[in-house]
Amino acid sequence: MLIVGIALVLGFIIYMFNQALTAIVATECTHGLSCPMWGTINFETNVALGLMIIVIGIGLYLIFFSKDEIVVKRITERLDIRKPTKSAYDKVLKSLQGEERLVLEKVIEADGSIFQSDLVDKSGLSKVKVSRILDKLEGQGLIERKQRGMTNVVLLKRR
Repeated sequence: MLIVGIALVLGFIIYMFNQALTAIVATECTHGLSCPMWGTINFETNVALGLMIIVIGIGLYLIFFSKDEIVVKRITERLDIRKPTKSAYDKVLKSLQGEERLVLEKVIEADGSIFQSDLVDKSGLSKVKVSRILDKLEGQGLIERKQRGMTNVVLLKRR
């Protein structure tokens, strides 16, 4: 989103520069429209617009095609997290009740790392409920939350 914003600011600068340069050439050039400076203005404007379109294209690509899973993968690789199995957490799961158990199972099913927002979607519970359950599970030392932008990544602690 930042890249698209930068491209829009760049577009505004291009427009203002083009207007100023056109005014200067119109008052200074005595050859009329056959003046080579008019061709220079067109060339510079087209190059700048081309760069702006490339920057917007990169920004849109990153917005629509970058995957949040890449962030989770980097975090899990950095922390050397191995895929958990339910059998490794059987004892813990038996000690948990209802919704706490459901949330922990969803984290385990997601290979030990999941965005908190995805956990809300997959569990069918409200954001507040999931947050409170995660507080309890974190207090018990079963999970850990890492803030990433506007959401959290929930990481299962090793057993």
